[in-house]
Amino acid sequence: MQIIRYGEADFKEKLAPLMDRTAFDPEIERGVADILQRVRGEGDAALVEFARTFDKTELTPAQFRVTEDEIAAACREVDARTKQAIRLACRQVKDFARRRLPKAWSCTPRPGVRTGERFAPLDRIGAYIPGGTAPLISTVIHTCAIASAAGVREIVMVTPPGPGGKVHPAMLFAARQAGVTEVYRLGGVYAIGALAFGTDSVRKVEKIVGPGNAYVTAAKRQVYGYVSLDLVAGPSEIMIVADRTAPAAFVAADMLSQAEHGSGHEQAVLVSTDEALLQSVARELEVQAAKLGRSECVRKVLDRGVFLILAESLDQAAELASVYAPEHLEIMTVQPESVARKVTAAGAIFLGPWTPEPVGDFVAGPSHVLPTGGAGRYFSGLTVEQFFRRMSVVKYSKSALLRERGAIATIAGNEGLDAHARSGMREG
Repeated sequence: MQIIRYGEADFKEKLAPLMDRTAFDPEIERGVADILQRVRGEGDAALVEFARTFDKTELTPAQFRVTEDEIAAACREVDARTKQAIRLACRQVKDFARRRLPKAWSCTPRPGVRTGERFAPLDRIGAYIPGGTAPLISTVIHTCAIASAAGVREIVMVTPPGPGGKVHPAMLFAARQAGVTEVYRLGGVYAIGALAFGTDSVRKVEKIVGPGNAYVTAAKRQVYGYVSLDLVAGPSEIMIVADRTAPAAFVAADMLSQAEHGSGHEQAVLVSTDEALLQSVARELEVQAAKLGRSECVRKVLDRGVFLILAESLDQAAELASVYAPEHLEIMTVQPESVARKVTAAGAIFLGPWTPEPVGDFVAGPSHVLPTGGAGRYFSGLTVEQFFRRMSVVKYSKSALLRERGAIATIAGNEGLDAHARSGMREG
């Protein structure tokens, strides 16, 4: 791990691996397209084959869906402490979502004219929950509980099957707490295809939400238009902006929290105005990494995904954060709110040394489904509004239409749309 200094002749060159990241891989895109085409054309037969090939599980179409009896039995296996934590997280995520439920409104901007908006929840959504390297209980909550708070009637969860086709018991308990109505033991690209196109055993959904690996990301991108999406995200990342007051042990622990996700393509970035802190964090990363269970994937990130950057000022650090647009941005400075106000792009911002990123992953309230790969410059994280259809509402009186019909006819004439003009010029 080397320190990259602002102002050095090769500064931009050293930052290139940090900035030139993308969620797309052309080779992966081609392979994904083939799988999706087969799911669309062959339906359940393709799902059976791909479950065997990719998840090493023999399933019949009748076994895709996890039964209510299986869910009930799984819930009995979950210990009381885990149940308590899941209930707490569900309650707090739903509470945050309900505080920002969209509400119908209308106004009278001109005499005889009423305009406004109304909202209706989607009918059926699908949530992809990764489960290959770890059972992501929290992702069940941070997708499905929000859909439940929105009033979505049918909430479909898909997740890769584990040994023997089982789904982790705590994931099933979380699904029940979050309001999931259907659970399918299907994973990866073929699960996304099932949600997007539908098969005899899996009815298609209107929207797909949730994170995934590079293959799931590519699949979501390719089914856009058949369904709506939340966003397209790549490997996890964290940036920490810190001054000399930040505890090196805290900084290192938070960087490693993202390094352990498992793909080896995660990034952990520290931008500081204090070189001594950068050096201390570099040592702490090695010390703490040696104590972690997921050491192999952490080691990959330490070797190629850690960036230690010496900035000349906190303003400069905030500017870099805005360009990088990290999935997670922690600010550990004397006045973190002041620095945060200067940041224009980030998935989520965590303020102060006592707000580690995992509070956002698990219990804080906002969804942890966030844009990565710089997509925070044009995407936002998952929110309850994304589970609604928005409809504009317009009503004109006769006098209002007569007052404005000339403008309607003029614009329609300029566009060569005679029927539009005739429609707007009605009399009687």
